[in-house]
Amino acid sequence: MNAESPDGALLPILVAPHPTLKLRCRPVGPADADAVRALVPRMFAAMYHAPGIGLAAPQIGTALRLAIIDLAPNDKRDPRVLVNPEIIAASPELATREEGCLSLPNMYAEVTRPARVKVRYLDLTGARHEIEGDGLLAACLQHEIDHLDGVLFTDHLSALKRNMIMRKLAKEQKAKVR
Repeated sequence: MNAESPDGALLPILVAPHPTLKLRCRPVGPADADAVRALVPRMFAAMYHAPGIGLAAPQIGTALRLAIIDLAPNDKRDPRVLVNPEIIAASPELATREEGCLSLPNMYAEVTRPARVKVRYLDLTGARHEIEGDGLLAACLQHEIDHLDGVLFTDHLSALKRNMIMRKLAKEQKAKVR
């Protein structure tokens, strides 16, 4: 399970406003199977290193409908690979919780989403699964699936809040380069 590139580096996580983060990703097909199987362990390594609880393929520059999550309850790994995930049911009740994103480092905001969702996806063997979640799991599933549609958590905010976060991020990234 090689988590690094041939030169030993972790996969870089793209930072907004990188244009790849705004792309609608194409479904993973049978021809992508080997590439996806090779990519997934490297995605987990990048996500755990960041550290984070979810990562979508566009965040590492790959425009495929592929996401990983691991909410790691009690520090026990529970990695899940979601190939071609889709929300098939969402509750009318809403929940608001603070969200962050590995592509918007150190930026957080309250985001309102459906409180519960049911998601259908494939695993790495091509087997179909469904997962239902509420709380953090529901938010994480929706957040990662949003990435596959070119949507960032800031897109759920008012224009004022979104612009404040994007300006702050740009300022921090500029300072980091110096």
